[in-house]
Amino acid sequence: MKIVFLGNTKYSAIGEEIIHKKFPLSLVVTTTDRPSGRKRELKPTATKQFAIDNNIPVLETDNLDEKAISEIAEVKPDFIIVEDYGLILPESLLEIPRYAPLNIHHSLLPKYRGPSPAPSTILQGEKTSGVTIISMTELVDAGDILAQVKYELKTDETTHSLLTSLNKLGGELVLKVIEDYINGKQNPVAQNHKQASVTKRFIKQDGFVDLEKPPQPETFDRMVRAFFPWPTVWTQLDGKIIKFLPEGKIQPEGKKPMSIKEFLNGYPQTKELLEGLKL
Repeated sequence: MKIVFLGNTKYSAIGEEIIHKKFPLSLVVTTTDRPSGRKRELKPTATKQFAIDNNIPVLETDNLDEKAISEIAEVKPDFIIVEDYGLILPESLLEIPRYAPLNIHHSLLPKYRGPSPAPSTILQGEKTSGVTIISMTELVDAGDILAQVKYELKTDETTHSLLTSLNKLGGELVLKVIEDYINGKQNPVAQNHKQASVTKRFIKQDGFVDLEKPPQPETFDRMVRAFFPWPTVWTQLDGKIIKFLPEGKIQPEGKKPMSIKEFLNGYPQTKELLEGLKL
């Protein structure tokens, strides 16, 4: 079995490891190293690091051009599996695998298509999420559904905890889909495109809150959980950035996260605001 895995984040590395234990990966495709930390030293993606640690060949590219596609084709993969990859796959790449190009998507499609299903689910106050395995097409997240599994959100669910859980579920679920293909038991179901909703790619400004016009406490709580670990909910106070984190933690610029009580010692003028946000 030859499988090419495309992914970049620490969350996609969760699925990468699960798949590799059952069906050793033939190639991992990921983006190039990025500057990280205060010293801005180049750091490999989590998926690349896993591949290095497990002697899996790696293709690093920021563009799925003809050269990259040719290198993937040389593997003659049975499956291409995509999870938290972030780049659009051209049709010529989708046609390469013997069986199918599979995508592990972190929502119950057709709801929450697009780049940010996990934070969008939390922002909307959903009680249920899940994972969908689809056969990929040129249209983003619109392919036939091959398998789905539901997940009940915890009351304190963050994007970090949600993606951690969904990637574990997705890794296990895609193994079942692979076995179904091998045994000729796959049962694709077309999505109802009329029921589709599409998420946007969030930016840092989405986490900003205006202290003069703060959101309702319920909305604020959803934002804090949805935008953790990125971009976080933040504001500016006395010229410094203040971050609001899960579990009632607050992080002034240049300092470690602290409790509300500790924060109020330095910013007593915010007591009424924090009470209004039910912090």
